[in-house]
Amino acid sequence: MATLDLHAVSKTYRSGDRDIVAVDHLTLSTADGEIVGLLGSSGCGKTTTLRAIAGFVQITSGRIAIDGNDIHNLPPARRGVAMAFEGYALYPPLRIRENIGFSLLRDKKPGGEVKRAVQDIAALLDIEDILDQYPTFASAGQQQRTSLARALIRRAPLTLLDEPMSQLDPQLRSHVRTRVKEYLAGHRLSAVFVTHDQNEAITLADRIAVMEQGRLQQFASVGELKSRPSNLFVAGFIGEPPMNLMLAEVRPQSGGGARIVLLHQNAPVGKLRLNGRAAPVANGGDAVVHLGIRPHQVVLADDAPVRGQVISNQWLGDQSHVLVDLGGLRIVAVSAGRFRTLHKGENIGIDFPSEAVIFFSTRDGAALPHGAQ
Repeated sequence: MATLDLHAVSKTYRSGDRDIVAVDHLTLSTADGEIVGLLGSSGCGKTTTLRAIAGFVQITSGRIAIDGNDIHNLPPARRGVAMAFEGYALYPPLRIRENIGFSLLRDKKPGGEVKRAVQDIAALLDIEDILDQYPTFASAGQQQRTSLARALIRRAPLTLLDEPMSQLDPQLRSHVRTRVKEYLAGHRLSAVFVTHDQNEAITLADRIAVMEQGRLQQFASVGELKSRPSNLFVAGFIGEPPMNLMLAEVRPQSGGGARIVLLHQNAPVGKLRLNGRAAPVANGGDAVVHLGIRPHQVVLADDAPVRGQVISNQWLGDQSHVLVDLGGLRIVAVSAGRFRTLHKGENIGIDFPSEAVIFFSTRDGAALPHGAQ
């Protein structure tokens, strides 16, 4: 177990005559035994952050501490971390079992103890049958699980995993990540992992740090990221299908609450009434805001206030995805069961429950609080 603290960590690279900021004043703290995912698109700074924690990247400024002790000036071997690399980084002359047990052998652990530990971690990751092979004869997925086993077997204060399951097929990936989470939680190991896969982040992480352009956008549980995104980026990035986002004009009503005019290319395409608790806080004097609602919270009903045309109605085996056109504005609605038969071009009503709507500033994209939150 270990706590990790990153305080205003930045990493800048020089490219020709300009500076490239890979990580920009990143600050976050993790708890003992917590599993944290760094999630974002390619180039967002998540891998640079992980490598900076490991010591393979020297930070430009800031502070990195484990259990309150600064480590950012220490060499990798003295940081007390174990790391599984996306590129495996296995030792070709050593068999798979020797690669996995290398750190234990280096620490002069008894041979019998090392053998048992290697056998146990290999069984966890379903690679017992290749322990006597050399890495060059193993598949990419087997090599990746070997790298993962070599990191987990150390039970280091902090385990770092860089895209640890990217080479596995979907079924095996689901199986392995469940076992890895059970292993980490069972031994109360602290871990930070990098992924671009939302399902992997949601399954493995206790909390997720969403990054974009080197900056931390939000650090929170999955539930909070979905229900209370801090800004437009997080709202649109987290969730599958992603949140419906649109411009809307807020018109306060004399009797309380607000009338919301949905806009597409500055033209009104529908009107909704929200109760007073859901009216957004002033947007710097602007009446127009970004409005967001998750697809599974959109209500489809014949008596709903806004009418649109069905573009598609897809049954995915356990849920229906209905795409509706509102004067050019497209809204996705998700139903947990099979929605009634809807044909392309059919008229359908849409409503947004007051408590499900989230507003964002048109100035900086930040979430706007309202009374229903």
